[in-house]
Amino acid sequence: MKTVFKAGLAAAALLAVGAVPASAQSRVQVGTLSCNLAPNVSFVLGSVREMSCSFLPSSRSAKAGTYQGVTRRFGLDLGFSTSGRMVWAVFAPTAVVGRGALRGTYVGASTNASFGVGLGANVLVGGSSNTIALQPLSVEGQTGVNLALGVSDLTLR
Repeated sequence: MKTVFKAGLAAAALLAVGAVPASAQSRVQVGTLSCNLAPNVSFVLGSVREMSCSFLPSSRSAKAGTYQGVTRRFGLDLGFSTSGRMVWAVFAPTAVVGRGALRGTYVGASTNASFGVGLGANVLVGGSSNTIALQPLSVEGQTGVNLALGVSDLTLR
């Protein structure tokens, strides 16, 4: 189990630090999205997790906003985790986004591992006409016993 946990942590670190979608490279950071994740029980081949999020824009002329969301993970997903927190840098084609611009569905890679305290990361692209990219600013913090690697989607409303 210790080797599996270390492999999951290494994958989370690589995903959080090294994975920059090519589409995000031509975009500017418009703010941060902080999400509080609900507790989770995995279904072996996937999971569903509710969250509530706050968008804090970088520009003073943009408005902060709140979102409700659900993330679905497809792939290896074993275990359970308590509530957690995830923070993403938000990238868009323009420096200011309108209210509700983050609404939509995002798709990308996902990984996390927990044995007591755990880490995870998700790199996602989608939102309004697939123009928004979410990249982890910090890895997901959670507690529980869980190992997950796969593809995930996030829907923000």
